[in-house]
Amino acid sequence: MLDREPETWKPFAGGTDLMVLLESGKLPHRNYVDIWNLNELRGVSSSDSHVTLGALTTYTEVQSHDLLGQEFPMLCQAASETGGLAIQNRGTLGGNIVNASPAADSPPALLAYDAELELTSQTGSRWVPYYSFHTGYKQMNLLPNELLTRIRLRRTGQDVHHYYRKVGTRKAQAISKVCFAATARLRGKSLDEVRIALGSVAPIPLRCSKTENKLRGKELDQSLISAAVTELRREIKPIDDIRSTLNYRLRVSQNLLVDFLNRIVQATGAN
Repeated sequence: MLDREPETWKPFAGGTDLMVLLESGKLPHRNYVDIWNLNELRGVSSSDSHVTLGALTTYTEVQSHDLLGQEFPMLCQAASETGGLAIQNRGTLGGNIVNASPAADSPPALLAYDAELELTSQTGSRWVPYYSFHTGYKQMNLLPNELLTRIRLRRTGQDVHHYYRKVGTRKAQAISKVCFAATARLRGKSLDEVRIALGSVAPIPLRCSKTENKLRGKELDQSLISAAVTELRREIKPIDDIRSTLNYRLRVSQNLLVDFLNRIVQATGAN
């Protein structure tokens, strides 16, 4: 259907966001196709190197999966903080990605885990890095005849530091003002690998590559933390909107970066 009539059909799965917008008159009425019962888009599988999730994996299924809880705890935490139980039972990872809200809860975790996406059409499938998928507000590297079918995560091992914080007006069922996710791995006293991602601070979920480069390969101390905070301030471009202000988002993002890095210092005994 997507190939035969491009731009005509819009797939939806859980519909937890789309149907609310549609009924409130904020989306143009068009043709929708329900993909909820496509079993080929369900299930979580693993190999020695990767874990692969079907695009219709729900937040509830993420939380209940033992391997995801062990190796990808930020994704499980994001799933537990998304909406209420009804939304978690119905909402899907694939829907959260292609809905393309910069305030969504799972994208920062997926970015920090360096996720890859499988995009499938009648002519075949292609894998794209998630960090290059969002190209602008509600704009994606997704052709009109393509469907997001799977999400792939490289297995993390046991020596990775994970850090996820969602900051909202309240603890439950709130849209984030700032969402911060980061991973790090040390080689000796130096940061060998580091990934930092933020939501609600840009038109798209943002991988903070310049801040990562400031930290990567260097010994973690307070002077490096200060330099990273300065770089993060340059890299993110928050806005004032109905949920928060530019200054608040900047300050909270910086504070969360400091907390993430200080926790690594405390865990490793670095100076």
